[in-house]
Amino acid sequence: MHGGLAVLLDADEHTGGFGGARAYLADPEAVRPSGVMIGYPGLDEVVVGGRGLWRAMIAVHAASGHSGSRRTAPGAVSRAAHLVRLLEDLQLPDGGGEFPLPPKLTVTSCHGGQGFSVVPDLCELGVDIRTTPAFDADAAEQLVRAAVGELDVRVPAPRPTVIAPVAAWPPYRLVKDQQPAAALLDAAAREGLTVRPKTAGPSNIGNLLAGEGIPATAGFGVRYEGLHGVDEQACLEDLPAVHAVYRRAVLSLLGSP
Repeated sequence: MHGGLAVLLDADEHTGGFGGARAYLADPEAVRPSGVMIGYPGLDEVVVGGRGLWRAMIAVHAASGHSGSRRTAPGAVSRAAHLVRLLEDLQLPDGGGEFPLPPKLTVTSCHGGQGFSVVPDLCELGVDIRTTPAFDADAAEQLVRAAVGELDVRVPAPRPTVIAPVAAWPPYRLVKDQQPAAALLDAAAREGLTVRPKTAGPSNIGNLLAGEGIPATAGFGVRYEGLHGVDEQACLEDLPAVHAVYRRAVLSLLGSP
């Protein structure tokens, strides 16, 4: 055999923190993988790529006061609502080149104010942008900063709006003959399964590995229902077929006949 096999069970996967994978990659004594196959569910597809992400919290400020006063200046929630409209009106580029998906911007949280009598001086927005090779994290941040700059000009406040980036993962996509995708696709075909390569819209741990220069597949496994729901279910009768595919793929990558 020309290499070794390691199995990592990451109990922190569902949170998006990937603490197990991060700890493994940070361990100076751990063998750095030349490729990773991640066992996400789905029997019809091998996920060979995914959009990246850029996430930030945006602090929108205003002068505080009483809701019954004569003041007319907008509060932080009103300014934040204006910023949401600016963000959602932004024109993002279409997908380009060989990457099949376009970028996407979503405002995912809004927190500010309490009670009815107080005009709040702070409202925080969470922004999630899914990135592509043609529209990366730098481009995403520049676009949001332009919208924030427009807000502070159009609806001025005592303090400027503050952007705090939270995370940035690169998009990635393995080509058809790139390992370990090629071995997994070939193994599935040899086991009589019809599968296709897929570039996923959601990001996954494959993006984290791509940032480390490690190629990864991020999806092939048993059939499922209710993914990430309280009634999530897995089809256990698919286990023998899935095991056979991974076994064949691993043996191929290790150079066994």
